[in-house]
Amino acid sequence: MMWETISAPPGVAPPNPMTVRAQSIPARHYFPEHAHGWNQVVYAISGVLTVTMEGRSFVISPEQAVWLPTGLPHRVGSLLGAEFRSLWLADEAGAGLPKSPTVFGVSPLLQALIVEAAEIEQQEDHDGYAGRVVALILDQLRRARSLPGALPWPRSGSLARICEALYADPADPRGPEEWGQELGMSERTLARRFEAALGMSLRSWRRRLRLFKAIELLGGGFGVTQTALELGYSSTSAFVYAFRTEMGCSPQAYMRGRSADHSVRATLQG
Repeated sequence: MMWETISAPPGVAPPNPMTVRAQSIPARHYFPEHAHGWNQVVYAISGVLTVTMEGRSFVISPEQAVWLPTGLPHRVGSLLGAEFRSLWLADEAGAGLPKSPTVFGVSPLLQALIVEAAEIEQQEDHDGYAGRVVALILDQLRRARSLPGALPWPRSGSLARICEALYADPADPRGPEEWGQELGMSERTLARRFEAALGMSLRSWRRRLRLFKAIELLGGGFGVTQTALELGYSSTSAFVYAFRTEMGCSPQAYMRGRSADHSVRATLQG
């Protein structure tokens, strides 16, 4: 199934100091590469987003968001669909925030504030309430904890063919030797190019890709066994072991934590 593009709204006014856009992204849809004259926070209140920029790809669930500084070309999409919330921030409002793209954790309070900001976006701010919400969001952004975990992505060429194929089918069993034969290079040459371009081996990259896809699939409602099969693990227990090794908890515990966070968020929003 092919991915389809989403057109950005024309004639958008710059934020002053912040604009919140709410949009549903259907499954396998994306915004093609573009840039803004302001900072942006990319976030989904439900579902999972994939954010790509500077040859790197970030996969984020509602527990994470991506900070994009002014002028940075990027692309945003979703494999299974997402409720997208985009915060646009003027440079003055973004003072003190990172100068480079950053993945950061989203607290229940920040999530509730983003939802509230979207709800009141078109309302008149007679008593200054909207301004106070914006001030709290900016305060939370400055307190947010950055997270490691960017998935490196090649800019083009033969390595991109490999990464795109594995992203489309993480269960693809081909290793460096088979990929090298398909691309007309030796296994050693492929390994050297992969390490030079992405800073890790194909095996390590595949392991990280599977983790990102696991988060994407689990966040999209897939069960643990179904996710293990989609990712090509030999058994559910092998997937659980790999997930625990990378994340420090089992997929079940990860999802329970997400459910607990959602309960907190529902209380804050109520």
